[in-house]
Amino acid sequence: MLPTRPEFVPDASQSRAEMESMQFDVADAATWEDDFPFDAEAVGLADWAPDDAPLVAGVDQAFLDESAVSVVVVMRGGRVIERASAVVDLEIPYVPGLLSFREGNPILAAFEEVEVTPDLVVFDGSGRIHFRQAGLATHLGVVLDVPSVGVAKSLLCGTPRESVDGRPAGWQTDIIADGRVENAASEEVIGHAYQSRQYANEPIVNPLYVSPGHRVSVPTATDLVARLCGDYKLPEPTRTADKYADEVKSSVRG
Repeated sequence: MLPTRPEFVPDASQSRAEMESMQFDVADAATWEDDFPFDAEAVGLADWAPDDAPLVAGVDQAFLDESAVSVVVVMRGGRVIERASAVVDLEIPYVPGLLSFREGNPILAAFEEVEVTPDLVVFDGSGRIHFRQAGLATHLGVVLDVPSVGVAKSLLCGTPRESVDGRPAGWQTDIIADGRVENAASEEVIGHAYQSRQYANEPIVNPLYVSPGHRVSVPTATDLVARLCGDYKLPEPTRTADKYADEVKSSVRG
């Protein structure tokens, strides 16, 4: 799977100002309305999913010294259809808000090894919940022109409409654009805090922060993630990708 919009491929040689400028252009190119050919209600984790059920890719990474171990796991229902990986040197340090420039090219290298075309990609990272509304899921969603969703474990920016503490499984609240989110209307909803799981007699589980990457709306992004969460906190495609990334890391380390 190759980039459809190569002009937006992350370039680590750019200055910070140039990177941020590209992110504004990416956000302008992104579509935050539902624009996909599959039935959202057909997304799920059933092992008996038919052969025409949507293909959902999970993306995650592990790190080895100064290299990223990037993986893509494609699932149809609860079955893994394909796995791909790439180990690529990292070119810049982590800078909040510029994650796609650090990790984008390693992820794209893994996508080059994917033979099928996913209907939906779920990223371990933000989409619209980003200072310039162009997090990893939005940036790479636009580059690949694929419906995409960002699922983050912490809140980069924006403000929850309600307190997120100790909520039951299935609960959600809006994430509202605040002064840290540029080019967003006042009180605009850019994502959700979604409580995917909560367990009795266990430490409190924090919510996920779900936002559209590209070609998916805010409500649909959260609905899709809810459909993909099994018995664990994380959506199954990214949880499976996380496990695979650790496997590849171990094999590379030897």
